[in-house]
Amino acid sequence: MRRLADWGWPPVGELSTAAALVVAELASNAVLHGRLPGRYFELRLAVFPDASVLRIEVSDARGERRPEAPTHVPGPEAERGRGLLLVDCLALRWGVLDRLPVGKTVWAELEAAA
Repeated sequence: MRRLADWGWPPVGELSTAAALVVAELASNAVLHGRLPGRYFELRLAVFPDASVLRIEVSDARGERRPEAPTHVPGPEAERGRGLLLVDCLALRWGVLDRLPVGKTVWAELEAAA
């Protein structure tokens, strides 16, 4: 991820790899479950001032469709249902916030300290 490399983290390091997976999952969920015609999703990356945590935020226009924490592991034949389980495993914490005036923001925080 170019932005993380700009901030000093190696592009193929643990943080960059985890961040790429989390961004891909949250962005794909925004496209699949949060899209409205003519509206797109927004991606934001931020690093805490002490560079210990990377925050990933993906916002979309569907505030009424909020993801929930995974409660079970899908069976081996299931084609869906592993994305938020992956986010849950990689992130220190994650959640959902209302986005005003419309929509929601799904966020995840990853440990960034070396």
